[in-house]
Amino acid sequence: MHIELSKDKRYYSIGEVAKAFDVNASLIRFWDNEFDILKPKKNAKGNRMFTPEDITNLQLIYHLVKERGFTLEGAKTHL
Repeated sequence: MHIELSKDKRYYSIGEVAKAFDVNASLIRFWDNEFDILKPKKNAKGNRMFTPEDITNLQLIYHLVKERGFTLEGAKTHL
């Protein structure tokens, strides 16, 4: 899976991230709550802003859960 995100941006909105992964924003929010390796910043309104490092970690989570069929617990253990 290849994510098309600009390399010169520092932060990505949850909408951009969800669109890049072709999933609902609610899934990204859920994963953010479930996985400690995701640490998006929150702006004044409380919106999550993902860094390129967060995107890399999301790619790993996506790969384990969606492509390899890991359970959430299995993915957490693997990470």
